[in-house]
Amino acid sequence: MKKILPLLSPLFFCLNGLAQQAEKDSLVTLDAVTVRAFEQYRTPNKTTAPVRIIQFNNSDRNNKLSLVNSFNSIAGVRMEERSPGSYRINIRGSSLRSPFGVRNIKTYWNDIPITDAGGNTYFNQFAWNNFSSIELFKGPASSLYGAGTGGLILMNNFDNWRPGASLEYVGGSYGLHNILASARFGDTEHANQVTYAHNQSEGYRVQTRMRRDNVSWSSRIKSSEKQELTASLLYTDLYYQTPGALNLNEYNANPKAARPAGGGFPSAVDAHAAISQKNLTAGFSNRYQISQHWRNQTTLFGSFSQIKNSAIRNYERRSEPQWGGRTLFVLDQKQQKNGWQWIAGAEFQQGYFNTQVANNRNGNPDTIQTNDDIRNTLFTAFTQADINLGEKWLITAGLSLNRAQVAIRRLSEYPVTLQKRNYRNELTPRLAILRELSTDLYLLASVSKGFSPPTTAEVLPSTGVISTDLEAEQGWNYELTARYSLFNRKLQLEATGFYFKLNNALVQRRDLSGGDYFINAGDVRQKGVELHADYTYNPASSHAIRYVSIQTDYTYSHFRYGSFIKGTDDFSGKKVPSVPASTLSALADVQSSYGWYSQITWYMASRIYLNDANTASAKAYQLLGWRLGWRKSLSNGIRLNLYAGADNLLDEKYSLGNDINAAGGRYYNAAPRRNFYGGVAVQWDKKK
Repeated sequence: MKKILPLLSPLFFCLNGLAQQAEKDSLVTLDAVTVRAFEQYRTPNKTTAPVRIIQFNNSDRNNKLSLVNSFNSIAGVRMEERSPGSYRINIRGSSLRSPFGVRNIKTYWNDIPITDAGGNTYFNQFAWNNFSSIELFKGPASSLYGAGTGGLILMNNFDNWRPGASLEYVGGSYGLHNILASARFGDTEHANQVTYAHNQSEGYRVQTRMRRDNVSWSSRIKSSEKQELTASLLYTDLYYQTPGALNLNEYNANPKAARPAGGGFPSAVDAHAAISQKNLTAGFSNRYQISQHWRNQTTLFGSFSQIKNSAIRNYERRSEPQWGGRTLFVLDQKQQKNGWQWIAGAEFQQGYFNTQVANNRNGNPDTIQTNDDIRNTLFTAFTQADINLGEKWLITAGLSLNRAQVAIRRLSEYPVTLQKRNYRNELTPRLAILRELSTDLYLLASVSKGFSPPTTAEVLPSTGVISTDLEAEQGWNYELTARYSLFNRKLQLEATGFYFKLNNALVQRRDLSGGDYFINAGDVRQKGVELHADYTYNPASSHAIRYVSIQTDYTYSHFRYGSFIKGTDDFSGKKVPSVPASTLSALADVQSSYGWYSQITWYMASRIYLNDANTASAKAYQLLGWRLGWRKSLSNGIRLNLYAGADNLLDEKYSLGNDINAAGGRYYNAAPRRNFYGGVAVQWDKKK
């Protein structure tokens, strides 16, 4: 704490008055936010879906290379960065089965499923300006969204659209260069938006260079009072190097180093370890008001991913085309005092993947080891009812039927064999009851079941051993949430307690070469508490301060293996690795009436166990970030934003994105030490 307090003083620097024209700030209150998850379309306090929302007109508190700081400010959510461009998202322990990438979390962008038919989500294809808002739902969402026990992420980029343009540049430590540009043209009947982003960084460690070019186009056409069509296109060309994990001695000696040669395998540098990734996603969604009470929304989409992965043990090439659709019908009778809404629909995805693994000769493919065609099929049929009983009760009841199939044909062996696994007739219900005790106090209770089959990367891991014997995860989640508002809703409080028993939990293992494979681990018992508070102060009499906003989130996770015996090893009762027992985040923003603003970000994570035996751990750490900026409204709708900031001001040495259960103790991926950045943004909004 003594290290922190002296660094908090810059927060008040912005209070010095400089006579400048005041601009409209970007503070967003909860009453102005609408929750879309589970088709609620309500304010957060009055929804049966406990959702946290990141508004991107109020989250400019980092260098815009990644979303780590934004996600880690939310209780129960943890985003990890193994190296620039390589991310994991952990919602209540969901990253236990993710050595890299995002799994077990269903993700949508503009109503298009981004989680592919194989269960993987290429979250690193997105750039900062692909979003206007992100909704995060914690816990099983299978009743309406299909496979996944970790949670749900809904991303949108068309909120609060108006004609205009923006251009922003950010530069900083470790060769950071970000360029973000967007153009919005048309009118409310024919709205268009085009974005471009270029991100590059040399990285903190050896072999961590990263480059990403991203372009998107979105269009919304309101053809009549009854019909609205939206179309979205996203293309990303990404290259990032992979340094490999270090053991404790290597990490302590030189945390910036890449993995050295050893065990008959080359170093990460000699292997030219890197990933080249290209993603193309396109889709459209048609919303049609059939009658006063009936409407339909149908989304059709296709995507293609091409991956080249030069690793120390092999060279992998993946081609992953897929297509699918989602439709839902809504019967809406909310206008009545005892109103109700009924939803029924289905979602389908089909993937035709090919994976080729070869020997790695100095960063180039050599002799083929395996060549596999993979066909993935996912189908979900769902229904949900929302019922208002008077003005105090809201009940949501949902149910889905899920089917999944994976079929792998190994073309590199003769005779060619086909291995297939079906996961059928999985019923996943959800029941949530919201009670309004007063205008400021709400109680929410829910019970839900989640279902998640193994992903393609788990059935066919980097070891090349096909594992169709893996079972699907499933479990029941019980949750209670209280929401309370004080001081005319300036202070918002929320507390959640949950218990989730996950059966057939999938956990990762790593061999000496760094190859990953997976096993079912019996059951995992997850108990947790999540607390959130935010306070906004708008002084009526002050001419210096426009507002002060403070937010804090706390997470306590009591995650333990139930019955988990593997060979002669008994891990029953051990703490689940990859999940800190507690995290605490705090954000503080001050906006002056003269354009100056200051933002403080603080994050703390407790010790993290790194293997199932709990014999290795990463130490606790705390991070402090600060940003000072100046906004100015110029003539003709032009706004200028100048800022400078720093991350990890305490210069902590820590590992963010540990390799869990790694052979040889290679757990550690060092995160950047103290670093700085600065930026300038120009935005033009067409006057109404």
